[in-house]
Amino acid sequence: MSGHSKWSTIKRKKGANDAQRAKIFTKIAREIIVAVKAGGPDPDNNASLKDVIAKARSNNMPNDNINRTIKKAAGDTDTSTYENITYEGYGPNGVAVIVETLTDNRNRTAADVRHAFDKFGGNMGQNGCVSFMFDRKGVIVIENEDIDEDEITMDALEAGADDIEVDEEAIEITTSPDAFSAAREALEAKYTLSSAQISMVPQTMTELTDPDSIKNMTRMLEMLEDNDDVQDVYHNWDMPEDAE
Repeated sequence: MSGHSKWSTIKRKKGANDAQRAKIFTKIAREIIVAVKAGGPDPDNNASLKDVIAKARSNNMPNDNINRTIKKAAGDTDTSTYENITYEGYGPNGVAVIVETLTDNRNRTAADVRHAFDKFGGNMGQNGCVSFMFDRKGVIVIENEDIDEDEITMDALEAGADDIEVDEEAIEITTSPDAFSAAREALEAKYTLSSAQISMVPQTMTELTDPDSIKNMTRMLEMLEDNDDVQDVYHNWDMPEDAE
């Protein structure tokens, strides 16, 4: 699940089964198609495409899949048209939720997203109702496999990082959106990145203590993330370990 939890991306990727991986690949393929149609098939001249390719590789998407999707998107026969639509709302007990989608049918997607909010005790609001509680940042995660903390800190700062947090399990590096691509390229030349993407990072967290609220929030996030049109779900729920 996306959101505040620093290492959730790693945990999800490690635990992903074949069906989950296939769904992740399908969603990334949509991002590749949109990037190619907007800026062309050459990643050296299309920064957005280069970023999506890096995201695909960090999710272990095979190069054949990446290249085939780029070729298809660049061809005259591909009539795929997707638009970015962001939805905002509240989960149980006022948890702030942002849902980023890529869709070819905005009516279907709006209905599906609203249903997920309503079904589990949340409510979908107007654009801007919760996004002011988040900061848009580049987030780069590296698994901490005996990496020297001083060295990675120096490398990250030299690459343009704003902040770095080191945990026994992983290292999270944040950048401004403008500095993200350069920082990612500099760091992936030396380290293996577990994930790297522009994310919505919450400024404050909301804790849930009621078991029913925790169950409903978990199910709502699962329903949203299972939707093919949903690319990312961000929230400010202070998730317990066993909910991830």
